[in-house]
Amino acid sequence: MKKLNFLLALGLVLPFTGYTQALPADTDVVRKMADYVLAHAAFTFKGNNQTYATSKEIPAGVNAIISDHLSAWHYPNGVLNIAMIDLGNYLKDEKYSAFAKKHVAFAFDNVAYFEALSKKGVKYKEFPFNQLIHTRVLDDCGAMGASLLDVYQTVKRADYKAYIDKAANHISKVQERLPDGTLCRPNPYKWTLWGDDLYMSVPFLARMGKLTGDNTYFDDAVAQIKHFTHYLWDPGAGLYVHYYYDDLQRQGVAHWGRANGWIMLAKVQLLNELPANHPGRKEVIADLTQQILGIARYQSGSGLFHQVLDHTDSYTETSCTAMFVYSIARAVNEGWLDKRYISIAEQAWNGLVREKITPDGQLKDVCIGTNTAADLTAYYNRPAELNDFHGWGPMIEAGIEIMRYRESKKQKA
Repeated sequence: MKKLNFLLALGLVLPFTGYTQALPADTDVVRKMADYVLAHAAFTFKGNNQTYATSKEIPAGVNAIISDHLSAWHYPNGVLNIAMIDLGNYLKDEKYSAFAKKHVAFAFDNVAYFEALSKKGVKYKEFPFNQLIHTRVLDDCGAMGASLLDVYQTVKRADYKAYIDKAANHISKVQERLPDGTLCRPNPYKWTLWGDDLYMSVPFLARMGKLTGDNTYFDDAVAQIKHFTHYLWDPGAGLYVHYYYDDLQRQGVAHWGRANGWIMLAKVQLLNELPANHPGRKEVIADLTQQILGIARYQSGSGLFHQVLDHTDSYTETSCTAMFVYSIARAVNEGWLDKRYISIAEQAWNGLVREKITPDGQLKDVCIGTNTAADLTAYYNRPAELNDFHGWGPMIEAGIEIMRYRESKKQKA
């Protein structure tokens, strides 16, 4: 002991601290993240060194853009809107639900100005609401459409319903599909199946099934789960690959963290809405369980998961870890998964709180948007940024389900 103390004094060895330090209360952590979002979403436009509250204030000839990513119309914003509504409902705090309503209204109240410019051929970088105006791939309408369906539960605007119907038509009848009905993309090669697209389609389809009572939406969603697992599941690794090239009949090289996260989220979001008597429900639960047990093998000692899940020399990434936390904790809370597996989610959440959330609620190490790549190094080298908007929705959802589990545990104690 004297020798150890001597070495410690010299700084030649470091004391083992483990992870015994007290973590902040879950509610405080989640509120800080959500409050950061509220404080930094301006819902304004900027251009020519000026800020404009509405599109009506933008002078002719000024190429205005949306002031910040949190106010933009892009699929991560849809994920965030859904999370803020869920948080408002869980905490019974309307200010969080109101964020999603404000976000959607900001877009629909201002889009006509930019749609008119687009029809005149005006184009420039960061053109506002481009995905709202032009629906070409699932990224353009799936996640935002799902969030709009949630907003529509309480705000019954006709233009919202018109967009919902347009998105439903695109996903069901316009978006490219393989001969067996699997949703795919014309890029980067004809045809490419992206793991991301399971989330960009299934949560919307599930909500449409609930809204309309039309089981064909549920049937399509269940079929997509089955198809994506057929093409993207790697049974040897127990993980999904990011993509499948139909022209080569070949899977991609990377077990990318967020692609696996999108796939897991899609299954959970479907189960949230899928009727208890639907014939595909047990199969979806079994598929979700298989994936959870698969990713569990790759959890790091800190509780976090890596950017490339089966490569420990890649960085630990925030958004995929949060997606796994949400999905596992949700599955336990809803009784789809045995409660013994909650430890996977709790350790991952604790790791996020320790390492990835700043004291004022900002998010570290969120991988930016990522295309498909034939080389693994592209995934290794993809930047991980502070407050990239891919992280906000999953992190808030993760916190909600952890709070639900721990509160329920307290009540049963």
